[in-house]
Amino acid sequence: MTDGSFIETINSFFGGALTTLIGASAGRLMYHSGEVKLGRRRFVGKELLWEIPVAVGMAIIGEAVATYLGLTQPVSTGLVAMLAYLGPRGTEALLCAWLGRKK
Repeated sequence: MTDGSFIETINSFFGGALTTLIGASAGRLMYHSGEVKLGRRRFVGKELLWEIPVAVGMAIIGEAVATYLGLTQPVSTGLVAMLAYLGPRGTEALLCAWLGRKK
């Protein structure tokens, strides 16, 4: 076991790819839990199944963005979790706002 951070420990046990998927899944679970709290979803329901492909897709996108930006662990896992929480629509809104600011 390492003396490093929580993410470094997960990396040493499972590897980087699984750590990225765990981060993305945690982000989507946080979003799903918020929807449950607001009464828009049941905690266990068909909506939860739709979060799986979103988490995988956002993990791929987040890891690509982290690589492009030159981020290392654990920052890249944090970025993946944040983008997964935002989801495709939230990430698109964030990107549009950032690109609009650059002009």
